[in-house]
Amino acid sequence: MELRQLRAAVAVAEHLHFGRAASALGMAQPPLSQAIKTLEAELGVTLFHRSTRHVRLTAAGEAFTEDARIALSTVERAGERAKAIGRGEGGDLAIGLVGSAAGYPLPAILRAYRTRYPDVRLRFTELPTAAQVDRLRAGTLDLGFLRPPLSGVDDDLELVPLTREPLVAVLPADHRLAGRAQLPVRALAGEPFVRFPRHLGAGLYDQITEICRRGGFDPRPAQEAVQMQTIVGLVAAGCGVSIVPGSVARFGRPDVAFAQLRPVTKLVDLALARPRGGPDQVAANFVAVAVNSTAAALARSVTAGPKRCPT
Repeated sequence: MELRQLRAAVAVAEHLHFGRAASALGMAQPPLSQAIKTLEAELGVTLFHRSTRHVRLTAAGEAFTEDARIALSTVERAGERAKAIGRGEGGDLAIGLVGSAAGYPLPAILRAYRTRYPDVRLRFTELPTAAQVDRLRAGTLDLGFLRPPLSGVDDDLELVPLTREPLVAVLPADHRLAGRAQLPVRALAGEPFVRFPRHLGAGLYDQITEICRRGGFDPRPAQEAVQMQTIVGLVAAGCGVSIVPGSVARFGRPDVAFAQLRPVTKLVDLALARPRGGPDQVAANFVAVAVNSTAAALARSVTAGPKRCPT
């Protein structure tokens, strides 16, 4: 049984006239009549009663053409779904992200992406950079918002730069240095530090260590935490101070104070990573939207002028 036979039966059932059905299908009447005869012979039943004046469905014909319509509709939907996924307009994406990306730039990217690709299902997992790299290589993540540089060989991952931002100090709201919009790095010497373990993000960890050493000291670890918001929470609880990407300050909370570091520190990057050479158009579309969205946001911020770090 072929799809052309189903289409022929449905067309005759809709028009109850072989000539008009053939015209609707864009074919001559004799091949259509032959297709119906072959189908009836294959099924061993009569689908249509024919006379010189009328064509009408048999009970078997009514049942068959009802199911044939469902089958043809399913095939059509399957084709449209495959085409949509091929264009990157449907499917699933598993995305990892470092906690600081949740405040910026993820919301703007998601708004733009949802508007353009509403039928793609997104699943986010908050993970440190090193864990994202492992999952990207294992194929359990399609994309990852992470902070380079990466430890080890990363030739199998493509990194698309998204944002660059300064590092800022975060202190308990009642700290003696709180309230300053700017803070010399050396002012943090001797303070206990809340940090994430180096193996979870060696690039950012080493940048923070380098900044402190330029200020004349090695940061004294007092507490470790994996996620940025946990680090900020421990700072709020008085466990120490920390240095975090500036986007963390966008979350804002009354029990901590953020301050720009002086001299201006090296900017830290946020990149979108995916397996190199990946053919997935769904992922490619997300990357394109992310790049365009962050570029637009940067242009707006330049036009608006610089913003002070919240305190």
